[in-house]
Amino acid sequence: MVAFLVLLVLVGAVAFAAVSVYNGLVTKRNGYRNAFSQIDVQLKRRHDLIPNLVETAKAYLKHERETLEAVVAARNAASTASKIAAANPGDPQAMQGLSAAEGALSGSLSRLLAVAEAYPDLKANQTMSQLMEELSSTENRIAFSRQAYNDAVMTYNNARETFPGLLLAGSFPAAQSFEVEAPADREAVKVSF
Repeated sequence: MVAFLVLLVLVGAVAFAAVSVYNGLVTKRNGYRNAFSQIDVQLKRRHDLIPNLVETAKAYLKHERETLEAVVAARNAASTASKIAAANPGDPQAMQGLSAAEGALSGSLSRLLAVAEAYPDLKANQTMSQLMEELSSTENRIAFSRQAYNDAVMTYNNARETFPGLLLAGSFPAAQSFEVEAPADREAVKVSF
């Protein structure tokens, strides 16, 4: 009878530990998904600012049509990639696509802002200045959100790859960090007035 009670307690302890590990993995997975949703909010803000920036610049940059079109195309590609990644933030291909699209958008925005420097009237335009300040602020928010997401992904992946989590990790695929692809894209968009 005592052996049966000891066995029952051991089985109960193992079951409790398994449930705790499973719930911890679910909590960490939900944490990185939530962290991605914070990035998604800032990316949407960025994507919403860009058409206003382009419209303001159009009047001044009539000769820079290619630059404006590149920004619009990069914004559309980044917006599409963001929607795909938001549907499954743990999907490595979706995150790599989002990283590449956002890198391309950052590059085209840098070119637009460099061209805007050459037009003093545009630089002095109050709407353009406000939009550039908003864009700079949004870039900082994206960086902070990206860091929080990557920290949550690391915590989640560590929990699935260490004992005892690795015993139950079969139904929990590894999550992909949100990293900037090209070293030049790692620099913040330069905004100067």
